[in-house]
Amino acid sequence: MVERATDPESFDRLLSVLSAGGVAIVPCDTMYGIVGIVPDTGERIRRIKGRGEEKPFLQLIAHVSWVELVSDAPVPPSLAKYWPGPLTLVFPAREGGTIAFRLPDSPFLQRLLTRLGRSVYSTSVNRAGKQPIFDITTIAREFSKDVDVVYDAGNIPPGPPSTLIDITSKPYQVLREGAIKVSPEELELG
Repeated sequence: MVERATDPESFDRLLSVLSAGGVAIVPCDTMYGIVGIVPDTGERIRRIKGRGEEKPFLQLIAHVSWVELVSDAPVPPSLAKYWPGPLTLVFPAREGGTIAFRLPDSPFLQRLLTRLGRSVYSTSVNRAGKQPIFDITTIAREFSKDVDVVYDAGNIPPGPPSTLIDITSKPYQVLREGAIKVSPEELELG
């Protein structure tokens, strides 16, 4: 199903689908993303993407305090200024391993996450190994049978993804260059 952002009731329908454990495609900070509530939708999103277990999905959060629910590591002061925004940080998880979070700048995503009250997985709209798709008509044609909702907010201009930084050790490591340019000093300071 395709929901048009111009329809005033579409947001509530999207919220209802996600709350019930559905998977949707929505506009994110830098591109459209496939999203679903954590942890319920992870396996389904993997099947849609054709992605293996070795590469985890990032989680979108509504507030920095949500990090504290699963990690003892604080957001580094040198990087905190980039949140909200297109910066994904990899934290050590309290239960072992790592977990990646992004605090989006999008008012739409902030509203969605706040209303859900839970984090959502997010990944670019593409099959594993392919380039992300930015054109909403192509997205709807190629993915509408795989997801419960495609939330059409128009095309998003092609651009870089979020910057991905691992903060589990110092100096912090840039895993993917993206929309935010971080200086070497910011990586060292923490």
